[in-house]
Amino acid sequence: MTDETHVTEPEKIPQLDTIEVDAPVTTSGGEDKKIKTPRLPSVFEALLPIIVLLGIMIVNYVLEWGQDPHIPVLIAVAVAMIIGFFCGHSYKELLAGIVSALSRTMEAILILFCIGLLIGSWLWSGTIPAIVFYGLDLLSPKVFLPVGACICAVVGMACGSSWTTTGTIGIAMMGIGAGMGINPALTAGMCISGAYMGDKFSPLSDTTNLAAAAAQTGLFDHVRAMASTTFPCFVIALIIYAVMGLNAAGNYDPSAAAELQATLAANFNLSLWLLLPVVLIIVVCALKMPALPAILLAVLFGLFFAVVSQGASLNDCITACHYGFSIETGNALADDLLNRGGMDGTLWTINLVIVAISFGGVLEKIGCIEALIGKLIRKIKSVGSLVTTTILTSLFCDLTMCDQYLAIIIPGQMFQKYFDKQGLARNMLSRTLEDCGTLWSPLVPWNSCGAYQSSVLGMSPLAYLPYAFMNLINPIYAIVTACLGRNILYADGTRAGLFSKKLKQGAVAAAPADAHQEALKALAAIRGEKE
Repeated sequence: MTDETHVTEPEKIPQLDTIEVDAPVTTSGGEDKKIKTPRLPSVFEALLPIIVLLGIMIVNYVLEWGQDPHIPVLIAVAVAMIIGFFCGHSYKELLAGIVSALSRTMEAILILFCIGLLIGSWLWSGTIPAIVFYGLDLLSPKVFLPVGACICAVVGMACGSSWTTTGTIGIAMMGIGAGMGINPALTAGMCISGAYMGDKFSPLSDTTNLAAAAAQTGLFDHVRAMASTTFPCFVIALIIYAVMGLNAAGNYDPSAAAELQATLAANFNLSLWLLLPVVLIIVVCALKMPALPAILLAVLFGLFFAVVSQGASLNDCITACHYGFSIETGNALADDLLNRGGMDGTLWTINLVIVAISFGGVLEKIGCIEALIGKLIRKIKSVGSLVTTTILTSLFCDLTMCDQYLAIIIPGQMFQKYFDKQGLARNMLSRTLEDCGTLWSPLVPWNSCGAYQSSVLGMSPLAYLPYAFMNLINPIYAIVTACLGRNILYADGTRAGLFSKKLKQGAVAAAPADAHQEALKALAAIRGEKE
């Protein structure tokens, strides 16, 4: 017996790629009409939409066209639908696949709209400026990297967006790090680690909600599950940043931080009371309030502070929610920090999400991923191999489909039944989806996340990739611990810890009733065999 936790082998995927059934159907005239059953695409057919998308994105990146990924993904959708026609699917079936995929993520799309409202309201209220103002007081050359990562994590959790964090605090950190003589790529990697740490633990985050939805588990069940992999990896990253910070060369120039603080103080009535919305988010997490009501409550709280502390009018509040906060301070760094948010500010991302999910819906309908990795899936015989395969599938989607949403949705749909058949909790699936699907997306230059972070931080993702320690370590940590039979969450609420395989009872994660019953039966069978 090895250290790896062995489980029963899941059902094999039907070999549909070689099946072409001519089923007779009797028409009204009494004649038999043959209907061809759809088949799985061949390996070449399955790869063709991905090759088209990847080819366009690489050309866009190499030739520096600066084009957004929306149209390339839309072209790939058309190619995938053509492949679907050749495989025997009708237009209505393919459209149904798109609609089904979109319906599963509609809550995440609505949350994206509301996140725009939240950012606009928190900027007007002075909450985000206050976080920046007081956070900068904590920085010195020796503690800049670990403290900077923690500040990015706090802001990421507060606003629920790694993009907003790097586009605000990240920009400030880049300037401060440059004044200290710290390698800009190291500073950028630190910002990415902190921002994505906060994003993953925020109930306001679109990817956090999307991963829970893709695995069909509870939002706070998902957040709780991530504490066993993401948090330890962040601690490891902080230790590395602390050691590197002690050895960082250069003389500290506090002028950039002082100038930013002075600008914020001149344009906002700052006080520690403005940090109360952050406390509200923590309370909301503790109460396990649904995401949409929680976000709207935080928006109202922010607007209250905007009126009381900053003297905003009702029209100002509506404008901030719709179009975002807007101000001209004369300080370029402050303007980059403050001019953002609003419902309109999320439309770029929402458009991409809709197109990308449509692409994933077509690929799912025609079975592209199954055709490519079906043989690999059939070799799954343990929890470790299942986690490894899921993470590698997420990485494959990040590299080839250019968007983190697909890296969460597609593996989430593919591996649900396999996690059930191994007696695992659905929040272990959601955790595994984020361990790579979310965290590696900013490390791929042609991924939409990588492209955004590159434009914000002023360098290629390949430059900061070696220093984004939390993002790099997390999937490796998840694979190693799962293969050792540790950090495993079971359907009955029991879990194996990090330092011991001894099971401890915990809360039962939410899951569809039929899937939960199947997982419990599988778990009972597995434990019965071991006894």
